[in-house]
Amino acid sequence: MMPTSPLKTEEKAKNKKKFVGIVVSNKSQKTISVLVERQVQDSTYKKIVTKHRKFMAHDEEEVCQEGDLVEIEESRPISKRKAFCFKRIIRKKVEVTV
Repeated sequence: MMPTSPLKTEEKAKNKKKFVGIVVSNKSQKTISVLVERQVQDSTYKKIVTKHRKFMAHDEEEVCQEGDLVEIEESRPISKRKAFCFKRIIRKKVEVTV
């Protein structure tokens, strides 16, 4: 069997899905729950509809807090529901004191 070239492994890395969403829970150890929203046009009525989905993502350093805007990337399955890894924090949660 021929060894795989570095170019092919880079091509595989490019095909990973990436999503941007808001952290809604960080209660589990090394796991965050991310809510990803997207807007699509309804095929029948042509109205813009917001669809959302929650993904479980692996957060090794446990740096994410609830309300942070984060980027997650597809990875190998880590557990039954966790197949994404946390990549970076785009924006921290803004706390308003009155």
